Amino acid sequence: MPSPNVTLVRAAVTSPFKKAGRPGATVPAGRAVLPAAPVAPGPLASYSRICGCSDPGTLPLAYPHVLGFPLAMRLMTARRFPLPVIGLVHTWIEITCHRVLHPTDLLELTVYTDGLAPHRRGTEVTMVTEARIAGELVWESRSGYLSRHATDAAPTAADAAPADVELPVVAEWSLPGNLGRRYGAASGDRNPIHLYPLTARLFGFPRAIAHGMWTVARCLAEAPRPHEIRWVRADFRAPVLLPSTVTYAADSTGFQLRGASRVHLTGRMLGAPGPQPGQGPGAATDGRS
Repeated sequence: MPSPNVTLVRAAVTSPFKKAGRPGATVPAGRAVLPAAPVAPGPLASYSRICGCSDPGTLPLAYPHVLGFPLAMRLMTARRFPLPVIGLVHTWIEITCHRVLHPTDLLELTVYTDGLAPHRRGTEVTMVTEARIAGELVWESRSGYLSRHATDAAPTAADAAPADVELPVVAEWSLPGNLGRRYGAASGDRNPIHLYPLTARLFGFPRAIAHGMWTVARCLAEAPRPHEIRWVRADFRAPVLLPSTVTYAADSTGFQLRGASRVHLTGRMLGAPGPQPGQGPGAATDGRS
């Protein structure tokens, strides 16, 4: 497994030679596999701390995505991958967890690319990550990454969807200017758009922006019973500039991250089947215990 720094250098070297939006572009076939191995406790502790995950007995729902990220980077920085990886923007993610995972589980990870699609702001690629224990699929995710460029692609149905219903406010978070660097150190995702104002401006952002996966993980950690969530879909609607203050809002099946004048993130989630503790006639309906 190449180190994150080596991968970043390869991304910087290969990206200028790739032109997004090239007609007939395809993604290379093949899968990258990381053999079953225990989760390293140090990086997991750093990730849990910065994302607010408080249950040391279960693996945070989004953490296998972090474990598989080096494999995804290996695929996306390969010579035949058609998009420049530097500047790619994470646009959405779906996670399905088939059982509760623990830090002691030996996860085998597989990552592959599942095609390109036109986007009203460029070209989007879907990356798939799967985790198995002794051959059993226990966790999977699909992620969209956008390479921005001029395009005449028509807006999709999702672009024309009505505004989301405003959810009840749960908390307000002040995000420091170094959040992107801290999460990058914990996750290995050191995309320049997250690090410094100068590196972010090179890709059209006025300041560094928070990692989308940090916003998802932080929102999931705030759920009353994160280990019971079995499916989540999150859409990154607008970048979260750093530093900034955001509002976290949620009910029993969804969450939002809002700024002063825009919605940054929307999410929907489903828990484990069966009755939930405390639910029933007269129980709270705002998703909090």
